[in-house]
Amino acid sequence: QVQLVESGGGLVQAGGSLRLSCAASGRTFSGSAMGWYRQSPGKQRELVAEITMFSITNYADSVKGRFTISRDNAKKTVYLQMNSLKPEDTAVYYCTADKKSKTTWNYWGQGTQVTVSS
Repeated sequence: QVQLVESGGGLVQAGGSLRLSCAASGRTFSGSAMGWYRQSPGKQRELVAEITMFSITNYADSVKGRFTISRDNAKKTVYLQMNSLKPEDTAVYYCTADKKSKTTWNYWGQGTQVTVSS
């Protein structure tokens, strides 16, 4: 059974940092893209960042220069380093893997809450 398990969420003050991790089990995703989405109350789920199997990255404009996505294929883990956090970054963050199309992914994690206080 394939699982993506996120960790590292929590409560942080504005301007602070958090590092999210997503560990995959059940199969390797070294040949697949992986990504992070987020969803806050009343809003649609949005792409935060994604990384290809060649480690080419793509970011939402709202997080460029503040967030960094990376992957460690040996550990089957993808990371999201979040710096200079803002209250508007508050959301549930979801890990994704194995991209099927521009907006469709085969696997999703259960999500981890990130709350940024002002």
